[in-house]
Amino acid sequence: MKPLEFKIEKDLEGKLGRAGTITTPHGAIHTPAFVSVGTKATVKALTMDQVKSLGAEVVLANTYHLYLQPGDERVKKFGGLQKFMNWHGPTMTDSGGFQVFSLGAAFGKQISKVVSITDPSQLLSERSTDGEAPRLATIGADGVSFRSHLDGSLHYITPEKSIEIQHNLGADIIFAFDECTSPQEELRYQEEALERTHRWAKKSLEYHKSKDNSHYQALFGIVQGGRDEGLRKRSAEYISSLDFDGFGIGGSFAKEDMETAVKWVNEILPKEKPRHLLGIGEPEDLIMGIENGVDLFDCVAPTRNGRGGTLYTSRGKINIRNADFKEDMGPIDDECECEVCTTYSRAYICHLMRAHEMLGGTLGSMHNLYFIINLVKRLRQGIIDGNFDEVKKVFLSKYTS
Repeated sequence: MKPLEFKIEKDLEGKLGRAGTITTPHGAIHTPAFVSVGTKATVKALTMDQVKSLGAEVVLANTYHLYLQPGDERVKKFGGLQKFMNWHGPTMTDSGGFQVFSLGAAFGKQISKVVSITDPSQLLSERSTDGEAPRLATIGADGVSFRSHLDGSLHYITPEKSIEIQHNLGADIIFAFDECTSPQEELRYQEEALERTHRWAKKSLEYHKSKDNSHYQALFGIVQGGRDEGLRKRSAEYISSLDFDGFGIGGSFAKEDMETAVKWVNEILPKEKPRHLLGIGEPEDLIMGIENGVDLFDCVAPTRNGRGGTLYTSRGKINIRNADFKEDMGPIDDECECEVCTTYSRAYICHLMRAHEMLGGTLGSMHNLYFIINLVKRLRQGIIDGNFDEVKKVFLSKYTS
C-alpha cells in the first residue's frame, strides 16, 4: 500500500506546470492547491468547519510548535492531528527546520521566507554572536539544540527525532528534517548546510522506512541550496535519487530570484511525484510557482494579513483599518463570492478592526483564505481548460495595476 497516489491530469503547455490529484488516506487534494496553515493545530481565529467552507482541502501544522505544546505524544494519544483538531481531510506537518532557522541564524533579525537581497540590514553573520541577539538554536553535524521559546527548556532535535515527532502527530504528508538558510549566506556556508541537509534527508528516510508509519504517511524530501544554481541543481539531483514520496522546495528566498530557483529544481525533480513550495503564498508567487511545476503551497500570510486588516482584493491589497472605509457599505471585493463579501460591508469590518473586536480577525482571515485558495483553483481550472494564460492575464491586469 502506498501512502499517497499522484495522478497528473493535464500539463500546462510550454511550461512545467500541471493539474493533478494527490490521494491520501484522508482524502484527495486537487493540485495545484493552497495548503491552509494551522501552526498549532488551529487555523488562527477559524473553526475547521469554516476552513472547509472556504474551499480548503488540506491543512499543515507545525512540528516544532506541537512538539513543545501540547506535545506530540499527547496528540498521538488523542488519535492524531485529524481527530485532535477535528479536521477530517488530508493533513501535513513540516519538519521544524524553518523554525530552527528562525531561532538560530535569523533570530532577532525578522527574516522571513522572502527577503530583499539588496537590504544591508538583513545581512547575516552566521558564525558571529558578538553584539547580536542571543540565539535560541545551535546547529551541529547530527542535529540542532535549541531552547524553547516558551520556557527556555533545552531540546535536541535530530532527523530521527523530527520523524518520530511527525509519526506521533500522524499527518498524511510529513517532511524530512532540513536546514533552512538565508539567501544572503556566503557560498561556503550554503555548501556546508546543503551537505547537512542531504545527510539529514537520508537519515530521515531510513528512520521513516524502518517504522510501520511508512505505510500510511508519505515522506517528502526537501531541496535546499540558497540562490546558487549549482547548489540548487545538486540538491535536486541528490534528493530525487532517494525514495521519497514527493518533494519540498525550501529556503528563505530573495524575491528577485525565487522564480529561477524554482525552475532549476523542478526541471530536475521527477515529474511523477508532487512538489511543495514551502512558505510561499503571495498571488504573484503562486502564479509563478504553478507555471514552474509546483503542486502545493503553504503560507501564513493570508490569515496573518487578515487578522491585521490587510485584505486581498481583485484590485490589490487594502488596509481595511483606513478611515476611508468607515462609510463604505460595499463588500471587501465586489468580485468575491465568499461569505464575508456577500454578508458584511467594508464599513463594518473597518469598525471591527479599529475596535479590536475578535470577529474582525475571523472575517479578515476567512476572506483572505477564500481569495487565495480559490485563485489557485481558478488557475488549476485554467490548466485543465487550456486557458491558463488568459486567467493569469485577467487577474494580474487588475491586481497589479
